[in-house]
Amino acid sequence: MGRKAYFSKRVYKNALAQNHVDSIRHALFVFNQAKHYSFSTNVKELRSGKSKRDGVSLHVHVKKKFELNDYYTNSIVQEVKALLKSQKELQKLYMSNKKEQIKSVKKKIKTTKSKLTSLRKVKTSIAKGKINLPGNLKHIQQHGNLFGVHYKNETLIFFHVYSFEHAYIDSEISKLKSRLGRLEFRLDRLEKMLCSLKGNIHNVVFGTKKLFRSQFTLDTYKNNHDLWKQDWTQSRYNQMTISGRKDAKSGNFVFHYNPKTHQLTFQTPDGTIVHIEDLVFPYGQEQIDSAVEKQMNLQSKDRKLLGKSVGWSIEDKGDYYIFKCLLDIPTSEYKNHSKADGLIGVDCNVDHFAVSNVNHKGQFVNSFVLDFDLVGKSSNQVTKILEAEAIAIVDYAVNHHKGIAVEKLDTTKSKVSNPYGNKKANMRMSLFAYRKMVSAIKSRAEKLGIEVHEVNPAYTSQIGKMKYMKRFGISIHQAASYVIARRAMGYKEKLPPMLHSLVPEKKQGLHHWAQWNAVSRLLSDVPTFWFGHLELSDIVRLRDELSSLGFLLESKRRKDNLTKEESGKSIA
Repeated sequence: MGRKAYFSKRVYKNALAQNHVDSIRHALFVFNQAKHYSFSTNVKELRSGKSKRDGVSLHVHVKKKFELNDYYTNSIVQEVKALLKSQKELQKLYMSNKKEQIKSVKKKIKTTKSKLTSLRKVKTSIAKGKINLPGNLKHIQQHGNLFGVHYKNETLIFFHVYSFEHAYIDSEISKLKSRLGRLEFRLDRLEKMLCSLKGNIHNVVFGTKKLFRSQFTLDTYKNNHDLWKQDWTQSRYNQMTISGRKDAKSGNFVFHYNPKTHQLTFQTPDGTIVHIEDLVFPYGQEQIDSAVEKQMNLQSKDRKLLGKSVGWSIEDKGDYYIFKCLLDIPTSEYKNHSKADGLIGVDCNVDHFAVSNVNHKGQFVNSFVLDFDLVGKSSNQVTKILEAEAIAIVDYAVNHHKGIAVEKLDTTKSKVSNPYGNKKANMRMSLFAYRKMVSAIKSRAEKLGIEVHEVNPAYTSQIGKMKYMKRFGISIHQAASYVIARRAMGYKEKLPPMLHSLVPEKKQGLHHWAQWNAVSRLLSDVPTFWFGHLELSDIVRLRDELSSLGFLLESKRRKDNLTKEESGKSIA
């Protein structure tokens, strides 16, 4: 069961009687004023721990104060409760993100202090006449009287100790001290923000913070405050939603819709009866007519058991109104839940969807990639691009009579957990609109009766890379989509025999994911393209040979140090 909103055509104000327009304006104002007051009262009570309503319920208090009937008041109280609940959930999310940010800043402070200490030791050793380069300064090398400082794209050479000490060491120490001060300031700020989130009940700005602040920032509003007041009022008092009741004759005690004449009638708080003639819905007219007719045909005694509520909403768009009808949509009886014919696995990435078709035995049928570009696109453009690709994926699943499998990811923490890492990686992560991707796929699949299965994303890319990339001649992301589909069908991905030797003895009898974790760590330095061209046995043999020479270990140290140095340069 889901809730769906159907939008009407525009109802222009100049086509309505002036007294109806004034009455609707008054209704929107009173409704929103009561909602703002109710929310503010709840926040004050939560902060003080004392009731502000003289012992009566919020419903009775608001009804009496604003002289509203029970149906308007009930909708207001429901909206306020929903808003408070959403604020609590957002508070948890914000606290979680702040903790991740604090963790990353502390980590950066630790590495900065370590490097600062090492550079100070180098300066001290120069003063003593015996230069000593600590182990964590691998990017600095000494060749007699020459000193080389290696970066990713350049190498600095100093021809004597004096220039190395004063041109590089002193400069780097000064930069690190400044960076450390900024990091500690940021850490203090984040900890105060976390403390504020824990202890305070935050209010809501009805009309948006952006518009409120614009009176001080935009020249248009700074030079014309009356214009800002007009837009501010329009933003705060432009809509209202009246929830339905299943025991009402037409599903709602305020709004009454005639499915034959398409006339909407409702009574405003000041007692005016408003008639909207010929109110039609371009999409969903049949569903609305059917829902209202079924409700009207029910006997009054059967409505509480069999009735369906019909919610209505009004939005003031300036020159016209938009009416919305809110209906409960039951789950389709003909939805394809079956996995008997196989599944379509989808791996979502920042610039493409990787799709794999799997048969009823979990065997690979085929795979393809749908590319797109989200760089420089607005939020609405991103939505349209992803919706177009989602349509292609779901249509492919419909043609093959199969369901869809996707990963169940939460990217809210990962997007804030590594602010001092690689710039390109952070940019790609910020562009990764995973929720929009899955939402677009689910929305299209719901319309066409296709079930979308969500699976745990653990090690899908690692398993696909090591087991299936070479076997099927596909990319790592296509291999991951194949693993996703197999996992949704209940298949387990056991470790290949030649990789068992890499699993530590203490993990030999554990869950296969723990074994994949151990192997992934050991082979993390092996380039991905090797797995697409070499057999696993050859990769393991080459890895052992390179490890015995210390090549991989040294390569990893150098890579880590260069990454840290590059990150430090970008901050300083």
